[in-house]
Amino acid sequence: QVQLVESGGGLAQPGGSLRLSCAASGASGFSLANHGIGWFRQAPGKEREGVSCISSSSTTTVYDDSVKGRFTIFRDNAKNMAYLQLNNLKPEDTAVYYCAIDRGYGNYCSHDSIYEYDYWGQGTQVTVSS
Repeated sequence: QVQLVESGGGLAQPGGSLRLSCAASGASGFSLANHGIGWFRQAPGKEREGVSCISSSSTTTVYDDSVKGRFTIFRDNAKNMAYLQLNNLKPEDTAVYYCAIDRGYGNYCSHDSIYEYDYWGQGTQVTVSS
C-alpha cells in the first residue's frame, strides 16, 4: 500500500515562503522514481484545483498560471521525496495542499486532473495572512 505524507505547511505572511514536503512509501520495491507527482490544493468552499506536476522522468514540469513564477516543484527520488517550494505567497494561496502520484507516464504529467492520480496524501494546511 502506497502512503503519502505531506508536511511543511503553516502560517506565512504575504510575500513569504514555505516549502512543502511529500514523503512517499510503499511495499517492498516501491520507488517514487516510477511515478509522476502532482500537487493540488483546496480552499474552503472550493473544489480541489491543480497547482503543479512533475513527470516520472522529471523532464516535464507544469504549473498553473496562478502560481507560475512563484512555486517550484522538484523531487529527490533517492529519498522518495517530493517538494513544492512556495515563494511570494499571496492570501489567495491559502488552502490545504495535497500531493498525489500517478502511474508513471514518462514525460507526461497532468497538473489539473485529479483522475490521473491514484494515491493521495492527507494534506497540509497553508495559511497566508498578515
